[in-house]
Amino acid sequence: MKIQFLGAARTVTGSKHLITTTDGKKILLDCGFFQGHGTETDGLNRNFNFDPASIDFLILSHAHIDHSGNIPNLVKQGFRGPIICTAATLDLCRIMLTDSAHIQENDIRFLNKRRMKRGEEPLKPLYSVKDVEKCIPLFVSIPYGQAYEVYKDLKVKFTDSGHILGSAAVNLELTEGGQTKIICFTGDIGRYNGSILKDPQPFPQADYLIAESTYGDRLHSDITYSEQQLFDVVFNTCITKKGKLIIPAFSLGRTQELVFALDKMSNKKMLPKINVYVDSPLSVNATGIMRNHPECFNEDIINYMKTDSNPFGFDNLIYVQDVEESKHLNDQKEPCIIISASGMLDAGRIKHHVKNNIEDPNNTILMVGYAEPNSIGGKLRAGQKEVKIFGELYHVKAEIVIMDSYSAHGDYKEMLHYFECQDKTRIKQVFLVHGEYETQLNWKEKLIDAGFRNITIPAMNDLIEIP
Repeated sequence: MKIQFLGAARTVTGSKHLITTTDGKKILLDCGFFQGHGTETDGLNRNFNFDPASIDFLILSHAHIDHSGNIPNLVKQGFRGPIICTAATLDLCRIMLTDSAHIQENDIRFLNKRRMKRGEEPLKPLYSVKDVEKCIPLFVSIPYGQAYEVYKDLKVKFTDSGHILGSAAVNLELTEGGQTKIICFTGDIGRYNGSILKDPQPFPQADYLIAESTYGDRLHSDITYSEQQLFDVVFNTCITKKGKLIIPAFSLGRTQELVFALDKMSNKKMLPKINVYVDSPLSVNATGIMRNHPECFNEDIINYMKTDSNPFGFDNLIYVQDVEESKHLNDQKEPCIIISASGMLDAGRIKHHVKNNIEDPNNTILMVGYAEPNSIGGKLRAGQKEVKIFGELYHVKAEIVIMDSYSAHGDYKEMLHYFECQDKTRIKQVFLVHGEYETQLNWKEKLIDAGFRNITIPAMNDLIEIP
């Protein structure tokens, strides 16, 4: 068996790991978009380092675009095998991949206007809505905890990783030459004691572990204070400064957590009388899907729903789908909150909102999750005073606030807690993926201190043979 690391290797986005068995079967774990790599991003996503038609199976950990976003392109270039995932992941991919196609078409249309003025060749989107429609019939959903036979020598079992709705650790039972190996690909590891989702669940004992590293070198602030921190930012921006609060947030997970927190403030009569806009068609649809999967909810929100049946709706909350209505938000002068995708500020309507509000010191841009360092969001988190948006330079005069307590990724203590279900002496090798290299080096040291051995940090395209 060989494992090749084709994405999220010493970087966070583009999750893509290829297992080739001794009998020639090819199993792809995730097929995500690279994000935030500047001019290199399009080429990284457009060109695979393998023949898509040669892949036999795709096993998907969850629906976030950096894990699923390149599936339509994979199918467009010849993949015809099954795409195996959880039921909630399938429901989300229907809307998220379609939204990804729309965003590409809209963003490229905007960029091509500038390119034409400069006499440059127009760009084409990576894939279209029609390409998305062709890939959906290939999806096969299985429930958590069920051992599903992919073929006679491979079984897969999903365990809830608590990261987003439908997210899973991928547990593979692979038999070669009469010997069975257990491989766990963690996908993204979630948080404990979250407001909506269940905690990450224990997973079967692994021989080989492919583990994420996003926050392997830091601790999040206490999640129990997150709602107070959010209230303080809302009050300071919208009441004291009478400005706009702009929140870049992923349409799935982060957006619903923020809305739920504001819903609780509303019920407690703490929320100021201002409009709250969720400006993302995807967020609207994702919220609807979330309501349809209460099996993923923890006891706290289930108990809350006994007195408030709609935790994602309150007075003055407005879900925006129409593009013209979205544009009108930029003409609005009164204080408000705008939650929009994407969280890294690399695509979507949020780029327009930030562009139109970043040079006003009365406004606040609240960063509530990880952003790839080269993305616009990453540059704002790093404190840069100027950023380019749609090719134009903007001065950062709005207040930038970072609040990682809403992150959907576990910090290093939470990830170590997640691994407590494993007998470390039985794990033959650990591969660290989905993290910046310096973070991974620190995470590796913490894992060694915790008793793990044989830890490898693969570089992009590294091919490693498993004896």
